[in-house]
Amino acid sequence: MKISIDATRLQTELDTLATFTHVEPATNGTAVTRIVFSDDDLKARAWLKGLAIAEGFTIREDAVGNTFIRWEGTEPDLPAVATGSHIDAIPHAGMYDGTVGVLGGLEAMRALKQSGVRRRRSLELVLLTSEEPTRFGIGCLGSRLLSGTLDPARADGLRDLTGDEEATLAKVREAAGFAGPLEAVRLPEGHYHAWIELHIEQGPLLEREDVPLGIVTSIAAPAGYRFIIHGFGGHAGALLMPDRKDALCAAAELILSIEKHALATGAIDTVATVGTCEVHPGAVNSVPSRVVLQVDLRDTDPVRREGVIEAVRHDCEQLRTRRGVTITEELVNADAPADSSPHIVEVLETICKENKTPCKKMVSRAYHDSLFIARIAPIAMLFIPCRLGVSHRPNEFAKIEDIARGTQVLAEALARLALE
Repeated sequence: MKISIDATRLQTELDTLATFTHVEPATNGTAVTRIVFSDDDLKARAWLKGLAIAEGFTIREDAVGNTFIRWEGTEPDLPAVATGSHIDAIPHAGMYDGTVGVLGGLEAMRALKQSGVRRRRSLELVLLTSEEPTRFGIGCLGSRLLSGTLDPARADGLRDLTGDEEATLAKVREAAGFAGPLEAVRLPEGHYHAWIELHIEQGPLLEREDVPLGIVTSIAAPAGYRFIIHGFGGHAGALLMPDRKDALCAAAELILSIEKHALATGAIDTVATVGTCEVHPGAVNSVPSRVVLQVDLRDTDPVRREGVIEAVRHDCEQLRTRRGVTITEELVNADAPADSSPHIVEVLETICKENKTPCKKMVSRAYHDSLFIARIAPIAMLFIPCRLGVSHRPNEFAKIEDIARGTQVLAEALARLALE
């Protein structure tokens, strides 16, 4: 039985999805900004649902906007086999992050339907809400709620960081047409028989080693922190240097402390980033009195990750004394790593061997919705190369032959797992 992926259709749909954006065209690549529940996001969702309906698939949406596109199996009461990803994009991002997994998943299901493949289990493509933290300050919002790893009341109270400061997720999702209690979003453990997410690598290894496909064996554990430094501000000319308690100078030392202790582990899987720095009052002629840093710390080993933040806390104590500032730490999230299912990994490896497709087992240092789906189902991920490992930028790029190859392996894996 031949399963044929329509690469031309897949590229056309990726190009079309990239038009749902309001952003200045990039000189290098395709710039996409698609914030969750924005007009662009809602139009993109409607377009995707139209494609699914045209294929005869059924659609269900939950209270946070997770969208389930289903092709019934002969035994629909069995736990389904699923795939999926996201379509929201951070400001001035690229056109492949997440979208390859959604449109590749749709193409895989279409190809299986057109081939007449027999299956016991239903197949389900899931469009997950707000994988990016842009609007509500926390990533993987939809999959966290699906897996029960985010309290529904806390989620509904999350503030909109992109517009009205008084707006919350509860108000924004309802305005977007997604009503109902978030408690109903959670799926029980074992809801899916298997889950596979297709994604660009967002790193350079596959391209560098000339390997066309990566099979993810584990996903690193992310943690997010907010550090608030209070000093003493004043006029840049009048406040004498010996009298200063410059919050930004203290923040600079703290940033370097985070970098130093991440490097000190000696592990390539330890990564730390200070991604935002808010300075108050933010005037060139005013000594900064308050700085807010947001920190992203990831590791495949949560104990090692905790060792980094403990070392940073020790440096904070010294900074408080030496610079006369106050430093407050807030935990945004601290998640456990996830391991892929050995069985699904074996299925993917077998298909690659049969297709004479070289593959590489690898760790995902970026985290994805699959990290949280792993709480309720056996998971694995397929990575395809992306040029220079570039992602979250307009020049993010993946070749259609690589996307189609990944979609082919995904389709064959879904077919095999649906017969189990």
